[in-house]
Amino acid sequence: MSPAEIVFLAVYFAVLLVLSVYGSHRYRMAFLYYRHKYKLPTPSGKLAKLPRVTVQLPVFNELYVVERLIDSVCHIDYPRELFEVQVLDDSTDETQGIARARVESWKQRGVDIVYIHRTDRTGFKAGALENGLHLAKGEFVAVFDADFVPSPDFLKRTVPFFVDAKVGMVQVRWGHLNREFSILTQAQSLLLDGHFIIEHTARNRSGCFFNFNGTAGIWRRSTITDAGGWQHDTLTEDLDLSYRAQLKGWQFIFLPEIISPAEVPVDMNAFKSQQHRWAKGSIQTAKKLLPKILKSALPYEVKKEAFFHLSNNVAYLLMVVLSLMMPISMLLRFNHGLYSTLFLDLPVFMSATASVSFFYVATARELGLSWWGRVKLLPFVMSLGIGMAINQAKAVLEALFDRQSEFARTPKTGSEGKSVQAVKKAYRGKRSWVPAVELLFGLYFTLAAWYAWDKEIWTSLPFLLLFQFGFLYVGITSLLEFRGKARRAPAVSASAQPTA
Repeated sequence: MSPAEIVFLAVYFAVLLVLSVYGSHRYRMAFLYYRHKYKLPTPSGKLAKLPRVTVQLPVFNELYVVERLIDSVCHIDYPRELFEVQVLDDSTDETQGIARARVESWKQRGVDIVYIHRTDRTGFKAGALENGLHLAKGEFVAVFDADFVPSPDFLKRTVPFFVDAKVGMVQVRWGHLNREFSILTQAQSLLLDGHFIIEHTARNRSGCFFNFNGTAGIWRRSTITDAGGWQHDTLTEDLDLSYRAQLKGWQFIFLPEIISPAEVPVDMNAFKSQQHRWAKGSIQTAKKLLPKILKSALPYEVKKEAFFHLSNNVAYLLMVVLSLMMPISMLLRFNHGLYSTLFLDLPVFMSATASVSFFYVATARELGLSWWGRVKLLPFVMSLGIGMAINQAKAVLEALFDRQSEFARTPKTGSEGKSVQAVKKAYRGKRSWVPAVELLFGLYFTLAAWYAWDKEIWTSLPFLLLFQFGFLYVGITSLLEFRGKARRAPAVSASAQPTA
């Protein structure tokens, strides 16, 4: 082999090794989860009196779900004299009229609810929250995104934990209103369940940092102020504020037994938009805060977990590099008569693949699913993760090179169960060059899989097919959605028309 070929293979195995480390980190998450599973958080005492709470509802162009959101929040069971609702509406469409009408309706029924509209979207969601905070009456502030449907007992089950003056935030688990809509929504639900049930529980109960998820949580107002307030120099203002608050010594609590259901995206492009924002924001937060975290006096385990948590999306960039190199590596070694070295890839691939399988089987087990329910989605979940690599790698590169972008909202449809409303064109994802690249990668792996089949390179074939399916599925689905005609939006109900 030439020196260039040797260097190529060395880089290939280095990328594989780093990916296997990130993949194997899931084992540690599962270990910490089972180690601390029964360390249930309980309030450290009883509140002398209930505090005043403000519930903030940041909204931008959410005509299909805003009415449901306001109704569910106004049904929260809490003393009305201690309860305030802020509808923080930056909308530019019919959502304004629907929200205003709903606010007036509930105000007439005795709810302390206000409608706050901004025409200048400075700071996007973070800016809306900060603006609302200046006007809020509450000592504590809960936040719900537009597609959430909090249970009536949300405040009565979360507020008691603030009897401990060191507790700054309480987060509850997300549920999924439309889990069964499609295989895509099922996969997303499982991915989110893994994040909440395993990762959040593991981090929180082992003493590591974990984050507010932007919604379905409640903050001590003084914690937000002490940490520097809502800032909008990243796309994940929730992750940023969470780490700044915990660096200040505030304690967070996660309550997985309390569930606030919400909608997961029903379209591939909406899912990609959401994941792109989360990935880019996490790397922006890593650049902003990791140096401070690593230089701090925090315990080593806390620093290590913060590094893995904040830098995890770099693995997608490495996945794209690996995708380009994998078929070439196979070809080089096979043509040089080094077929046996192809078995060296197997342990590393299995390390990453098996860790994903174990992690999500554990998640499904905690959800109480049957054996078949635990394993049926695993191949699809792994392929989906691979297929999303280009979309996520783009987000990582944008963050690393400080390319600024707007806060792209995730389109909501009001989907519940297997039903979905028609959605107007303005609420659908924007066209992108990314699906074309995903298709090229899919075709690249199709050729590689055909070559492996023809040459009987059986050790490489399963992984080549996994990558082929992932890229083709994500790319083709995205393109079909772009080419599809915009569905006619449902008419706005008479009760929700703008008031004079």
